[in-house]
Amino acid sequence: MGQMKTPGVYIVEKSAFPNSVVEVATAVPAFIGYTERASNKGKSLRNVPWRISSMSEYYDYFGFGPTPLFDIAEKPAGSFEDPAFTLQGKEYLLNRSGGNYLLYFSMLSFFQNGGGNCYVVSVGGYNDEVDADKLAKGIPLLLKEQEPTMVVIPETVLLTEANSITVQQAALAHCGGKMKNRFAILDIWDGYRDRQDPAGDCIEKFRSALGINYLDYAAAYYPWIRTTIVKAKDVGYENVANQDLLQALIKRELGLPDAPPEIDEADTPAEKSRKLKIAAQLEAVDDIAADWSGLADDEVASRKGLLEKTLRALSPLYGELLSEMLHQLNLLPPAAAMAGVYTMVDNSRGVWKAPANVSLNAVVAPSVSITHDEQEDLNVTTQGKSINAIRTFIGEGVLVWGARTLDGNSLDWRYINVRRTMIMLEESIKLATKAYVFEPNVSSTWVTIRSMIRNFLTGIWKRGGLAGATPDDAFSVHVGLGETMTPEDILEGILRVTVLVAVSRPAEFIEITFQQQMQKS
Repeated sequence: MGQMKTPGVYIVEKSAFPNSVVEVATAVPAFIGYTERASNKGKSLRNVPWRISSMSEYYDYFGFGPTPLFDIAEKPAGSFEDPAFTLQGKEYLLNRSGGNYLLYFSMLSFFQNGGGNCYVVSVGGYNDEVDADKLAKGIPLLLKEQEPTMVVIPETVLLTEANSITVQQAALAHCGGKMKNRFAILDIWDGYRDRQDPAGDCIEKFRSALGINYLDYAAAYYPWIRTTIVKAKDVGYENVANQDLLQALIKRELGLPDAPPEIDEADTPAEKSRKLKIAAQLEAVDDIAADWSGLADDEVASRKGLLEKTLRALSPLYGELLSEMLHQLNLLPPAAAMAGVYTMVDNSRGVWKAPANVSLNAVVAPSVSITHDEQEDLNVTTQGKSINAIRTFIGEGVLVWGARTLDGNSLDWRYINVRRTMIMLEESIKLATKAYVFEPNVSSTWVTIRSMIRNFLTGIWKRGGLAGATPDDAFSVHVGLGETMTPEDILEGILRVTVLVAVSRPAEFIEITFQQQMQKS
């Protein structure tokens, strides 16, 4: 208090308790990709990290999903692709020709699996080509944002293999090199293929190309997942680019003529009925390419809805076509879904719980079935680049069956929850101790800081975040002259604090030993 110059009574209040450490948020992913639009009441949000908490907010700021377009083409000789459908002995493929963007569907998958608050960085629109430079330039935009703790870039898998790795390396450098407080969830290029696919082993390619820098700040999952994000009502004849070929194929399937048959007075009632049916079918098929631009919007929607129902009922080939569209659209890389799983586990159990042995929502199956033996090379490898498996178990559904970072050979940073727990502890304590910058570097300050950190770590230990029977077994905090600092440190204004913690590790391998014993009477 100031000097006492006037006679009287002076009240002095002294703080009895140290400041508290507030646990920072651990599950706030940042998604980078392409959106329909990016605006907030007329103000552009392009290349601006924007915080949302639900899909309704995403719709408000970034619009809806792309309109995927598919080309129907005859299957070329020697192709290994499975045909979309077969008609009169000819096999046809359905190739994606437009609207190939993944961020919107990935956001749906994120929220389906427990996602909450997140950031979206829109780097382009649906008229732009997916570009590695644009995606990579979206990463530094997160430097000024303190809240994000994860980075997910779903559309890296749409790039060439080399460009995909380049963007992922930039994400690793951002998380582990620049910020040191974020975790990248990576998707494997061509990760929907089996490792024995003629196109090559996607896992081996990924491991060879990724490099060795900052691997403890990232995790990858294999294989891709088959979801139910896109519904049957979301696709139709308008998603076919070459509708003239679709018309021709349906006419060929139904045996329809080019023009409606003429009805003669001499025709029998049965014959008239047959010709009228053919004419109705032909009219419906011809409506695929109809121009309804002069009609009101509600009438156009009504006619399109009726045509869609008619085609689904009329043509089995059309049903097969739509099924193949859904099959392709619902094949998604798993990183966004895993970001939702991280969020759900963090909120329900804590960041120290490994995000594994958890089922995935809105997922039918992994694109590749993995056996116990096949997972061995994914989990433990001489390269150390562990890949977490997504597997199906009878009666349990699709489960995440791995909890390792890409630095799988490191005893310190082998597990995802260990790295993310340390990030949370470091950031929480860092923000709390900012209050003591420029405070006197004396014993009272040291005691206050030690008490503050101990109280925080005791709370984490009680919740199961630290291993040990007692708090002293779980952590220790050291600060003081001759303990963490020298007289020169104090003269230079450096206050050093050493915190030792025993982070809980998952029981990844459980061994149960059975042995026979002698009979007892």
